[in-house]
Amino acid sequence: MDDMSHFGEGLAVDTDVERAARRASYGALSTIEGAPDLVTVFAGVTDPEDADRVAATVHAMVSATGNERCVVVGALTPGVMGDARAVGPLLGGEPAVAVWAGKLPGVRVRPFHLRATRAADSIAVGGLPEPWPDDRVVLVLADPHSFPADGFVERSNEALPGLPFVGGLVPGVAGRGSARLIRGAATYDEGAVGVMLGGPVDAAIAVSQGCRPVGPTMTVTAADGNLLLGLAGTPALEKLREILDSLDEREREAVSTGLHLGVAMDEYADQHESGDFLIRGVLGTDPERGGVAVGDVVDVGRTVRFQLRDAASAGRELDTVLTACRDRPGYATIGGALVVSCNGRAGDLFPQPLGAGHDILAVRAGLGTNAVSGFFGAGEIGPVGGRNHLHGYTASVLAFADPDAKIV
Repeated sequence: MDDMSHFGEGLAVDTDVERAARRASYGALSTIEGAPDLVTVFAGVTDPEDADRVAATVHAMVSATGNERCVVVGALTPGVMGDARAVGPLLGGEPAVAVWAGKLPGVRVRPFHLRATRAADSIAVGGLPEPWPDDRVVLVLADPHSFPADGFVERSNEALPGLPFVGGLVPGVAGRGSARLIRGAATYDEGAVGVMLGGPVDAAIAVSQGCRPVGPTMTVTAADGNLLLGLAGTPALEKLREILDSLDEREREAVSTGLHLGVAMDEYADQHESGDFLIRGVLGTDPERGGVAVGDVVDVGRTVRFQLRDAASAGRELDTVLTACRDRPGYATIGGALVVSCNGRAGDLFPQPLGAGHDILAVRAGLGTNAVSGFFGAGEIGPVGGRNHLHGYTASVLAFADPDAKIV
């Protein structure tokens, strides 16, 4: 039993999705001493019915462990990670299933399925468990076609202050109704699923936005919704052109695919460098008004700085946040981790031979554990600057300390 662990993961690639689910489940469950308390399953398929079969198969395998209270959650997501690989239809491959299992002694694991309903001029969300004072982290997987994920995540900061949310968006490939959210043996085509973890949870979150700042730090001096009209007293588009003209040739090449805006999280800091900003995409320009459109509303008076995303910057920041995670007291030894990466990071951001496998390899190496599983999503959820946010082009990691290595 010396080789047994509190965490395990399994990955299987197979056109027979039920067989893949059995093999992945065995890989995750066979390394754990006793029954798990939490299991995640990511069905790397495009057909919702295949995801239904994966959910039923994994639930049956987990039920055979004997822990009736074990919670199974997951989703259909065409790109999955496990066994130090990134595979699935998103990456041009065959169907794949990734299963992760964790034994969490004394931890309260409460599953949920959230639904959104319209109420007059607002949207009400129901299904989240009643909060307890010792809740520590929430894992959430949401279908963006049927669930207001951005508003829900922002609202969580006021409704549940100090409680971090981590996870991502998992839309079906055919739009509304094609999602599959997994809770136990059941699947849903709308809303969000997840778990609320409470009690003695030794879990840390690392969020890597993967950008580096370019140009000066500026104050927004004019704006209309998500259209920046003035930066440091200059028309925003004119200011952007000045900054682009100052870049070298390699940086200019990165602008076409990796230009973003960073919104400072601490307005009162003397300096703002990498990691000090909430990153939002630059959507386009409005030459008639001299504006720059970004993927969020940025108020007049906010401090901003343009950002570039490239492979080197993304890799360095992920390594930095993973190191910071392990430097926290009690986290020198990580038992297992879940990682959610943006679909965009699965494309051509990282060069071969790592390619789409970059993030899972970096997490395994950075956290010092092989029990790492995850998926590629259409948006990533994680805290930055003490507040929960919905991100893009980001890697969000939920890491669990090894209970056997905990210093008492």
